[in-house]
Amino acid sequence: MENVDWEHRLALVWASIDDLDEEELRVALDSLVAELPEGDPVGPFEQGSAFDSTGHPDLAVERYRLALQLGLSGQRRRRAVIQLASSLRNLGAAEQSVALLTAELERGSDDGSADLDDAVRAFLALALTSVGRDRAAVSVALTALAPHLTRYSRSLAAYAGQLT
Repeated sequence: MENVDWEHRLALVWASIDDLDEEELRVALDSLVAELPEGDPVGPFEQGSAFDSTGHPDLAVERYRLALQLGLSGQRRRRAVIQLASSLRNLGAAEQSVALLTAELERGSDDGSADLDDAVRAFLALALTSVGRDRAAVSVALTALAPHLTRYSRSLAAYAGQLT
């Protein structure tokens, strides 16, 4: 199996998500996952994503945890942390979500995942509101937004820091 071809076919399945019912999506992804070597962490990650995308965060959580345990790396690892934390928040475990995302921010981004820094912050802001820490949530959200506002970046970053 050539990895580029597999990734392309995976991208095609995800691109057709609006045209597939949940069973068709999971069957298509399971078929691709079956092509991977046993113990490949990408498989459970993609299956977890399918469960999440079809409204089954409870089933997604175990798949994300398995993918991370198996050594998922790079951008998919960071996506798995974000998606796991989001699923946990949706299942009422917002404190776990806050802990995961805070640790992810402290860990920093590796080469392939820096573009997800703001996504980590956005989902952390959501989790913080779920645990009643609204000021901290606004601070995190403003910190993520500040670099994108060239005219007000410095001021907004300072204001965000004052909220915590």
